[in-house]
Amino acid sequence: MTRRDFRDPRLLLLSTALSLALLALVAPQALVKRASFDVLVVVDITGSMNTRDYSVAGRPIGRLEFVKTALAEMIGNLPCASRVALAVFSERRPFLLFEPIETCANYAPLEGSVRALDWRMAWEGDSRIAAGLFRAIEMARELKTDLLFLTDGQEAPPLPPSGPLPFKGRPGEVRGLIVGIGGRQLSPIPKYDDNGREIGFYGVEDVPHDNRFGLPPAGAEMREGYNARNAPFGAAVAVGVEHLSSVRESYLQSLSEKTGLTYAHLDDADRLLRAFETAATPRYRKAALDLRPFLGAAAGVALIALYIFVPVFEWLAAVRLDHAQNARKPKKGEPRENLVDDNRSFARFTGAGARSNTYQGR
Repeated sequence: MTRRDFRDPRLLLLSTALSLALLALVAPQALVKRASFDVLVVVDITGSMNTRDYSVAGRPIGRLEFVKTALAEMIGNLPCASRVALAVFSERRPFLLFEPIETCANYAPLEGSVRALDWRMAWEGDSRIAAGLFRAIEMARELKTDLLFLTDGQEAPPLPPSGPLPFKGRPGEVRGLIVGIGGRQLSPIPKYDDNGREIGFYGVEDVPHDNRFGLPPAGAEMREGYNARNAPFGAAVAVGVEHLSSVRESYLQSLSEKTGLTYAHLDDADRLLRAFETAATPRYRKAALDLRPFLGAAAGVALIALYIFVPVFEWLAAVRLDHAQNARKPKKGEPRENLVDDNRSFARFTGAGARSNTYQGR
């Protein structure tokens, strides 16, 4: 009857791998203190966000669709214990969909909410970017979070000659990122009917190209048809490129300077995450660290050692034993077993003795 040697490295490695795999099934966790982030994400869902000036796998894709993909990936890469609140922007104010929730434990509903964003959720057709940004900053301050404001920066109707409203908050009180969405070249804006079906693109005559609220600009009296009372902006119809769209980077950068936020253009999820982490405030709190990947990796290393390294060592030991036995001839009357005493400890560790005997019997 063969007695099993419990010091056999193969048995030890197999037992270790099995124990680690079983331990991983328990899903153990450890509490570690790490940097995390609290952020209010505000997504522009106005009509210009349907412009298809991004490309994925050679296929044109709308700005809002690209934002949803990048945002879902970015949230998934935030460190555990981070919290995300989601809001949509239309007209002149953001609408909060839900307050901050933890990302790792609630990633599925977070991703589902982001993927479900749609331009049809907008309650007005206007897009007053500055007013919406200022209110988003106020909302983030109330929630005690940083801000991630994603927009193409296209004001609709265009800004008046006096420019945007002044920012009445304290610059830098809320940290975060203004993210410019869209290409830098003008592109047509898709047009939809009342049933949500695409029917073409906006034309020159479909949108206003200037803003005639408030005081007229300097030099308005030189315009055709000017009348100080009845036509202070002139009688001619303004024609421009407001029916086309591109990211208004210079305008968004000016808003970031006024508010103390940082500006970045959306290129991909990785750059978005890096830019946000640089601009945001780290919050150090304890978070659960999943130990399953580490236990699984350790079990894999044990199996690799069992099925690759141990056979290699056994083969090397067998070769060494064969060379030692062939190098020395036994003296007359000397037992052959005494010839391999110097190699016995190495063979005992690797289990190569049996293999060497096998080779000798061939």
